[in-house]
Amino acid sequence: MRILMLGLAAFVVSSAAVAQPPAAPGASPAAARTMVSAADVTALIAKAKADRKDNQPIVAQSMIQLAPYNVSLEYRASVGNAAVHDTEAELFYVVEGSATLVTGGKLTNETRPNAENSQGSGIEGGVSRRVAKGDFIMVPEKTAHWFSAIDGTIVLMSLHLPHKPQP
Repeated sequence: MRILMLGLAAFVVSSAAVAQPPAAPGASPAAARTMVSAADVTALIAKAKADRKDNQPIVAQSMIQLAPYNVSLEYRASVGNAAVHDTEAELFYVVEGSATLVTGGKLTNETRPNAENSQGSGIEGGVSRRVAKGDFIMVPEKTAHWFSAIDGTIVLMSLHLPHKPQP
């Protein structure tokens, strides 16, 4: 009986190790995740609310990483900068809340924080649309986008999708 119990314990431990491989040394907790549960999302939202500083427009937290992809939770409580990503499309899913999203047009007061992204204080032109819980929005690369008005708060899942040029 003791041998049977030891064998069963060894099976359970080895099964758990196979089900969720350990993170690489120095990897973030998100890098080890292959799933984020509804309870995890609720905890991330609560953490973002607690961590947010006054007048901080966005708190972003990585949920899942599988290079070159990064899935983030974005908690937005006020209007922030507009953005253009030169080499990545961005997919948003509205987890909760609502806002006005402007896409297209031209960035105002444009700056370049790095070689692949531009930001601005807003957008001239573009198309405004109301987005709310349950909506999916795909913003192609090289397209200006900006949450110009937020109704209280909005929580988003965002996924940056690197574009590979076709041969």
